[in-house]
Amino acid sequence: MFDESALLPVSAIRSETRRRVAHYDRVKVSPALQKQYEDEGWIVDKTLKTSVWMRRIKRHDVQFEDLVWAMCARLGFETLNRDRSMKIPYGKGSNESKQIDILAADDEVVLVIECKSSGAEYPPTQAFKTETESIKGYRAGVIASIRSHFPKHKIRFILAINNIHASKDTLDRVQNADISILDEEAVSYYHELANHLGTAAKFQLLGNLFHGQQIAAIEAEVPAIKGRMGGFTYYSFAIEPARLLKISYVLHRNSANVRWMPTYQRIIKRSRLKKVSQFVDSGGFFPNSLIVNIDNGGKPLKFDRSGKHAGSTTLGVLHLPRKYRSAYIIDGQHRLYGFAHSDRAATELIPVVAFVDLPSEKQLELFMQINENQQAVPKNLQNTLNADLLWSSPDKRKQAHALKLKIAQLLGEVKSSPLRGRIIIGEEQSDTTRCVSLDAVQRGIDRGRFIGEFTANAVKSFGSFYRTSNDDTCSPLVEFLELCFGYLRDQLPTQWNIGRGEGGFVFTNAGVEALIRVIGDVVDHLDAAGLIDPRENSPSSTFTQTRPMLKTLAEHLGSLPLDEVSEFRGWLGGGAPTKYLRRFQSAIADSHAEFQPDGLAEWIADQEKQFNVESFTMVHAIEAHLNSDIRRRLEDRFGTEWVKNGVPKKVYQDAQAQAAAKQYDAAPGTTIDWWDCLYLINYREILQHGNMALWNEIYDADYTLPSDEKKTSWKDKSGWLVRLNDIRNKVSHNGTVTEDEYDFLHVLNSHFGL
Repeated sequence: MFDESALLPVSAIRSETRRRVAHYDRVKVSPALQKQYEDEGWIVDKTLKTSVWMRRIKRHDVQFEDLVWAMCARLGFETLNRDRSMKIPYGKGSNESKQIDILAADDEVVLVIECKSSGAEYPPTQAFKTETESIKGYRAGVIASIRSHFPKHKIRFILAINNIHASKDTLDRVQNADISILDEEAVSYYHELANHLGTAAKFQLLGNLFHGQQIAAIEAEVPAIKGRMGGFTYYSFAIEPARLLKISYVLHRNSANVRWMPTYQRIIKRSRLKKVSQFVDSGGFFPNSLIVNIDNGGKPLKFDRSGKHAGSTTLGVLHLPRKYRSAYIIDGQHRLYGFAHSDRAATELIPVVAFVDLPSEKQLELFMQINENQQAVPKNLQNTLNADLLWSSPDKRKQAHALKLKIAQLLGEVKSSPLRGRIIIGEEQSDTTRCVSLDAVQRGIDRGRFIGEFTANAVKSFGSFYRTSNDDTCSPLVEFLELCFGYLRDQLPTQWNIGRGEGGFVFTNAGVEALIRVIGDVVDHLDAAGLIDPRENSPSSTFTQTRPMLKTLAEHLGSLPLDEVSEFRGWLGGGAPTKYLRRFQSAIADSHAEFQPDGLAEWIADQEKQFNVESFTMVHAIEAHLNSDIRRRLEDRFGTEWVKNGVPKKVYQDAQAQAAAKQYDAAPGTTIDWWDCLYLINYREILQHGNMALWNEIYDADYTLPSDEKKTSWKDKSGWLVRLNDIRNKVSHNGTVTEDEYDFLHVLNSHFGL
């Protein structure tokens, strides 16, 4: 027995739910106590005449427990504990009672929930061995006490966890102990579903918690037609929505569902559901059938033939499973849930086409085929679905594609992954931090050569991590990439927190794809050097060998000046990841000369001459300007005596000799002007001919660069021509123009208005 005073009156559930979903506690105190409360972290919420409302953010554990309690209330559980002081006896001794975080019951089930929460920045991994053993120890006694109040109810023990990573082994061990686990994402999912469905969302929770268990007092028989379609058995029948809802389950794309089987349905939309509900309540009906899959564990459904048949179809009575989550809705979730709160749910009949024990991949394929002709399936959702649909494909190439997509999906979903919440899964919306597509990650995995190349029937070449099958390869590669990105996150906190915001470029689509590819390059390099064997070594040991080169890359990226960051952010489109990759490779190779991935040397050579073509054009434009402008200035100043007064004699003689040589080889009618035979450096000799007065008169205003204005020597002010001549020699004789020299030419071009 337990004290019923520990239960909250039904009339108080609504107001208590509002309090529980709030992120803060509120309390009314006298003004005299305001300072004391403020010292304890409370802040003023509202000041009244004789009292003050104070509020304080709830601790993470209290906030999570309250959200789980509120979830139960919103799903329609009307028997709920008043607070966390509730205790249920599990033995006869006075000290043999268990404090219960949450007790929730309805007409059929009782939930006993223990909540665990972590306030760490990143979810720690916990095994929950103590909690599991503790529940196993007091379970029988607590059930006996609960039975005194709820004798025919099903009872489920639940471990609700927040910001904690539970490994697959832990999940399996807890489940084997007949305990369910709900994490904060599942709790959020049921709150979201309650927003759309109200208390009807409880069918999803019950299908989760009591999968395969019998439902009491449900009529299972329906008149039906049995037939074959596409090689599969199907039944066509009509049924009341109220009956179908109890055994139905919708595989929404959400972490609350992903453990069991491939999930494909989009979340129910409130606006669409509201229209369907209004249509139903106004007397509307749907002549088109719901498409469902009956999960009967591989056993044939009981079907009482009437003896009548037509062609391949047979009339009879079908016995549906009396079990939670035995009918998976492939198409028609809005039509079904539109009846959830209607008085017609128990009397109206809706048509259903039910397949039996369809393979999960076939369910997914059928869903996609239906939606291709209705509402289009977005590319990112297609990728999410294909990770499951193609997993067991007989085509090895499609299997490999599914493996890459599944790894990308897991990196975005599992709590141990630093990229959880950064990768867009299904129909999630992007934002500043959730900005990396599945496509970008799977391209990185593909081009990083982790998986390998395949023909339709065989492995063409093994990737660095491929361990002969998808199942054997998936977990080690996910763990390795988690370690790599966890390290990069810790080494580049500013970039990590910026995401794709102002100044962010590393943890974006292009950046993440390039990071995965360069990690693949490092793995291949270490493998070729005999330092690692990724197919045999543990992911952690492979990461240990990889880390020094990642450290070099992180140090380089963390020290980039703003102009280089802007350069990265300016690279857009399909070619951006390759540009990122080459810069990442080059940064590592600068400190690790032995690291020379394919194509890097050629890229560096091309980069070294990337400024040559435009520099050649700018040099000749500047040279042409000097040729015309200096002669004009001299002619304006000295008239017909401009050569004698403005040009050094040796410059003139050398140019005349050069002109004579060219004239000798020139075509008939061509006249070679000696002035056009000057070399670039000759213009500096001309500018320096004469004296300072002449320089000041005809050259200084336009031939002194702004950076040279403080120079006192008029000859030094023309020194830029020496640098220009050096650059001209490079572009004319296949030298390499540096970025600094390229920028200098832009300065000259701008200065002369070219």
